[in-house]
Amino acid sequence: MKKKSEQSTSELLKSLKELPLYSSGMNDLNFSMNECYPNPRLSAAGLTVDFSRASISQGVLNELLSIAESKHLVEHIQLLINGYELNNTEQRAAHHTALRLPENLQNRVEVTATQHEIKRISEQLRTEKWSGQDDLTITDIVNIGIGGSDLGPRMICHALANYADGPKVHFIANVDPRDLECTLQTLSPSNTLIIISSKSFNTTETLENALSARQWLLTELSDDDLSKHVIAVSSNIKAAVEFGVAPENILPMWDWVGGRYSLWSAIGLPIAIATGHQNYCDLLAGAHSMDQHFAQSPISTNLPVLLALLEVWYINRCDAKSIAVLPYSHELRLLPDYLQQLVMESNGKQVDKQGNLVSHRTCATIWGSAGTIGQHSFHQLLHQGTENIPVDFILPLSSHSDNKHKQAHLVANCLAQSKALTEGKTIAAAEQELLDSGASTEEAKRLGTHKASPGNRPNTIITMEKLTPGNLGALIALYEHKVFAQSVIWGINAFDQWGVELGKQLSNPILAALKAETKDSQAPSDATTAHWCEQFIEMHKGS
Repeated sequence: MKKKSEQSTSELLKSLKELPLYSSGMNDLNFSMNECYPNPRLSAAGLTVDFSRASISQGVLNELLSIAESKHLVEHIQLLINGYELNNTEQRAAHHTALRLPENLQNRVEVTATQHEIKRISEQLRTEKWSGQDDLTITDIVNIGIGGSDLGPRMICHALANYADGPKVHFIANVDPRDLECTLQTLSPSNTLIIISSKSFNTTETLENALSARQWLLTELSDDDLSKHVIAVSSNIKAAVEFGVAPENILPMWDWVGGRYSLWSAIGLPIAIATGHQNYCDLLAGAHSMDQHFAQSPISTNLPVLLALLEVWYINRCDAKSIAVLPYSHELRLLPDYLQQLVMESNGKQVDKQGNLVSHRTCATIWGSAGTIGQHSFHQLLHQGTENIPVDFILPLSSHSDNKHKQAHLVANCLAQSKALTEGKTIAAAEQELLDSGASTEEAKRLGTHKASPGNRPNTIITMEKLTPGNLGALIALYEHKVFAQSVIWGINAFDQWGVELGKQLSNPILAALKAETKDSQAPSDATTAHWCEQFIEMHKGS
């Protein structure tokens, strides 16, 4: 038999199938909890993760830790932190952790220079030293981007709304014209600054929206003075200048920072503008604190590693096809949207780093919404559905609201949902409840199975004292590192996203057909696309 260090990922994960599942009843599950974690709550960087309701035994955890060692996870963590070329398909480093290093530890001069620019621009806008044409105050910022150039800063600005005391920041991502139109109709060009966030400066959706926004600015402003109203964040300086952005208003991006990790770069400028540079620095510091924990802690007490191994267990042994992320915080309502890109664009892969098809499952569908809203929609599926869906509960114990009564209700709901998923309700208990409420024995028997819940549904609670910039930075870095650790176990590249390219390639000839710019020989060849192109052209004749 091969030694573990010589086994393939598929062989290692196949060995998990031989390990027992704790699904026969609550007694077994409670036993597994107590055996697995003598101290089931571990803390780092302002976060506490409660593993006590993870459906896993100490023996299984030991096996998973052994797999992590055989995949040289510790060594890979050091490669990530030190900025090695982990993106092997694009020959790029993955060094986003460098963006949150304190300045006294920073050895990339370009990062330090960019951080100084973020500080300068944000402070000028917040103190009204940066004014628009005719010295009018900039009251609104419109950030135009998509994917990583939108989801990260959008989520952060929503999450830190309690800290926002600068110009109001709006986010535009959808190429649907109504996204931009509905935002701009409430603003004035003279008081608005546009930030165009695009690493390549050729992303179709972003450029289309940027062109429309520039045209809107020119309805009030002279075309020789847009330097006071347009900033770009891009690695393609030539294209940005050709678009009309003043060179001094272009902040850089680098190949060693992937799009879904770019909120830590100048893409995060809207965060500094909205909340202030100090809060932006606190966000970076929180992430750096989690980086240190990830790099220095043994894997047996390493929060990102333990969360990663749990999901490997759920996905590759328990056949979990989706993971729900449920933030019990209104401010964190966009966190599931953000994590969808971080997780699924990173690990939604079907080949390993050598290009071979994998025979094991990688990644799960990430979804969710803010509690308690989800309790009245999809929680029915979580409790009584046919699939066992693991849940991450995100719970700030204190609120920025002074209403402690309602915050207590919120916390109680979160803890109750976690308890209900774990313990469930037996048929006998359901029948007894019905009898106690006055139902007949026959009625109790009839309804007992409908009211029963199976329980044994694993969940993890991630808590913090209060949602602050530092805690939020640590939370995002926690998930980033969890995703990377999983990619190492699965043997895949977490830093490319070739799967998004095909749709982009196909859209250009279809667009030409919709504009009637293509010859018949170049028209879409499949019947479905051709049909709807014809319908569109017919509908828009004469317009």
